[in-house]
Amino acid sequence: MNVVVLVKQVPDTEALIQVAEDGKSINTDGIKWIMNPYDELAVEEALQIKEAHGGSVTVLSMGLKNSEKILRTALAMGADKALLVDDPLAFASDSLATAKILSAALKEIPFDLIIAGQRGVDEDNYQVGAAVAEYLGIPQISLVVKEEISDGKIRCHRTVEGAVEIIEASLPALITTQRGLNEPRYATLPGIMKAKKKPLETRNLADIGVEPASVGMDNRRVKIVSLTLPPQREAAVMIQGETPTELGAGLVKILHEEIKIV
Repeated sequence: MNVVVLVKQVPDTEALIQVAEDGKSINTDGIKWIMNPYDELAVEEALQIKEAHGGSVTVLSMGLKNSEKILRTALAMGADKALLVDDPLAFASDSLATAKILSAALKEIPFDLIIAGQRGVDEDNYQVGAAVAEYLGIPQISLVVKEEISDGKIRCHRTVEGAVEIIEASLPALITTQRGLNEPRYATLPGIMKAKKKPLETRNLADIGVEPASVGMDNRRVKIVSLTLPPQREAAVMIQGETPTELGAGLVKILHEEIKIV
């Protein structure tokens, strides 16, 4: 069972995000970069599939040179090899162009299953996984919380509003992860040392046959007009009182005198 995992580098979810001077991007000075949390679930699931069925795990990412860090993290977790598509002409591609680049790279990698995070926590588009499956002409199942593989098929439990669907598809296929699928393992010190010797290859757009005129900042179909931070919230009003009666009276007073809705 050959599994490919799509991973992305994103800002640390605890990082303080500031809008850059151009008003259309974030200020990356001092930002700590991590593997997208939903992609960590994807790596872990791929490793569990390998442990159960044999085969190999390849991690694939599109990004600049510093994206090698998250690929090394996946290798330290137990993945066998990694591929990075690194080309300045692909920088700031939108979701559709990113999917086009990844699917072109995937055509050079033997796979039975592709696993991707349901979304990147930076832009929250939910689009890349589905678009990659469409480009490759394979089935796609999203928001998976459980999967079983047998007889050339994958059966998945996926979350929907208020329920769980059970869907089966023939392999090869692509699935995206949802929280609850697993608990990602930590990279051990021996794993980190081994990761340094595992293959990590780099490709550019020409290597995978993608025309620069169809990707990158200038060719985005969805363009960012401006970014603004959410308005700052007002401080909470604390109601003073010792008993429920006093607290209730204080609440009614605020609603009547300050908010004027009572």
